[in-house]
Amino acid sequence: MPGTPYRYWIFPNSKRWAWHDSHEHMTQQLRNDIRNIAIIAHVDHGKTTLVDGMLKQTNVFRQNQTVSERVLDSNDLERERGITILAKNTSIVYEGITINLVDTPGHADFGGEVERIVNMVDGVLLLVDAVEGPMPQTRFVLRQALQAGCKVIVVVNKIDRPAARPDYAVNATFDLFVDLGASEEQADFQVVYTRALEGRAGLAPEGLAGDLRPLFDTIINYLPPPMVDPDGPTQLLVTTLEHSSYVGKIAVGRLTSGTLREGQPIMHITAEGEMKPGKVSKLYTYRDLKRQEQKEVQAGDIAAIAGIADVGIGDTIADMDDPRPLPPIKVEEPTVRMTFSLNDSPFAGREGKFVTGRQIRERLQSELEKNVALRVQETDKAGEFVVSGRGELHLAILIETMRREGYEFAVSSPEVIFHDTEDGRAEPIEHVFLEVHQDYWGAVAEMLGRRRGRALTMEYGDDGTVYAEYLVPTRGLLGLRQPFLTATRGTGIYNTLFHAYEPYQGEIEHNELASMVSLETGKVSAYALQHLTSRGIFFVDPTEEVYAGQVVGEHIRDDELVVNVCRTKNLTGHRAVPKAIVDALPAATKFSLDEAIEYLHEDELLEVTPASLRIRKKELRHAERQKETKRAKYTAVA
Repeated sequence: MPGTPYRYWIFPNSKRWAWHDSHEHMTQQLRNDIRNIAIIAHVDHGKTTLVDGMLKQTNVFRQNQTVSERVLDSNDLERERGITILAKNTSIVYEGITINLVDTPGHADFGGEVERIVNMVDGVLLLVDAVEGPMPQTRFVLRQALQAGCKVIVVVNKIDRPAARPDYAVNATFDLFVDLGASEEQADFQVVYTRALEGRAGLAPEGLAGDLRPLFDTIINYLPPPMVDPDGPTQLLVTTLEHSSYVGKIAVGRLTSGTLREGQPIMHITAEGEMKPGKVSKLYTYRDLKRQEQKEVQAGDIAAIAGIADVGIGDTIADMDDPRPLPPIKVEEPTVRMTFSLNDSPFAGREGKFVTGRQIRERLQSELEKNVALRVQETDKAGEFVVSGRGELHLAILIETMRREGYEFAVSSPEVIFHDTEDGRAEPIEHVFLEVHQDYWGAVAEMLGRRRGRALTMEYGDDGTVYAEYLVPTRGLLGLRQPFLTATRGTGIYNTLFHAYEPYQGEIEHNELASMVSLETGKVSAYALQHLTSRGIFFVDPTEEVYAGQVVGEHIRDDELVVNVCRTKNLTGHRAVPKAIVDALPAATKFSLDEAIEYLHEDELLEVTPASLRIRKKELRHAERQKETKRAKYTAVA
């Protein structure tokens, strides 16, 4: 932790280090002109909206400036999905005190962002919805903050909603603090009530001020200033990486001791312990929504440093003459993996800008530098990589980002990561929180039972909603979303948190429908689809180009069906109206990226290009797939 005294040494004839606790005296003092805080909450509880209000009320924007909503969600994907994916820094000045704000993701799949951000803050604003109270992702981010020793201000947001129950939200949050083992000081939290959209706050639900001044005052008076050693050797733990086309890679972190100056020689200590000399070419702090160049930064500031080309997250920027490393950042290991490979379909190279294995490798390696929860491993096959992450959404965001950048590649269906232990094979288990109307609960409970789910708690709400908690193997959650939404008529909600690795839970039965696969390459004809509508639903439209081995629909049975969707009518003297045939066809199902990943079977790949998403068989040749099926049957009998 920042401020923890330790002694270090360099091993003889080696550029490596180790550290341990000691009682070495260090001059520690509070820096009262700064507050470093993070804003954490469940998805869609109003974090980024609250930051918008704080920025506007501290005159970050000009009076005549047009400002978009959720200004910190600058990423296109964040705006489309309405969630925060990347942690971002900004700062405001209130009554002469600089408040450094970090907006963090609320989804557990991006928990790597939260885990490293809490290393550079001293306090957090925990937002909870006045109607929903603390939600599953609130549990995740709060646990990270409490373990890091942060003090917490609970902000009850959206108290103007018709069904708001702020007292329930506060009491439920206190219970959550106790469940997570908070200290007495942490559990004695301050509560502020807000309407983030209106930019109003108060210390009581009925007495909101006209602005956010009560929130600012609580931050200044309740959250602690950073404890720093201004006269000690330079120490900064890198928690975030940014990139500038002007100065290159930029390392961001909190300076815990000493000072940093532009042009200062430093010692770069990697997370593995290697020491490399370097130099600070540019130095920045965050003010409003921009980086501001500085000549000197004091201990306690969140600083951004340019000039160290190979810096990584978890590295320490230390004093050249007295290099002291800080403990590197540790994040939870990934639980789900997918295979990324070259696109070798007949349509390869038509739509993508970056299509080679070298380009895909370089892109994945660059992602590793800033995405600490990601793992990439090359396989024996050229152009194929195993990419591991914290969940399906974590990997889907990476795939969508690469797709928008012009990359063309193929991905396999997600699979869980097993661990071999002394007691045998272990698999990841998820803690699932469900909200389902009682009319649909029977179907959901049966579905979870088939997927090896174990019920923990179940309560009935006054409105007929069933609130339940289950432990389910991660394997059982892959492909759950669509059947769950179908069973609940689109009204059900579920959230998941990683629970632990437990012994293998046994086989899971999947009553999946198989795919319809194109027999030949060509353009889809309405005539062919008209005669196949009774066989299932289609993913392609008339005149769309397909290739042999491409999945063109979902069969009504559990065995694969090869169909000729390019067949045309023999020419005769009879003339039919083509438009009438097309109009009579049912609309084709078009998948989003998340839905396509969820649909994938084990023997299928998703072809991802900037313009298209196509599902295909790994083996495109129908005859070879038949041989493999027969071989598998004979092996099973033997």
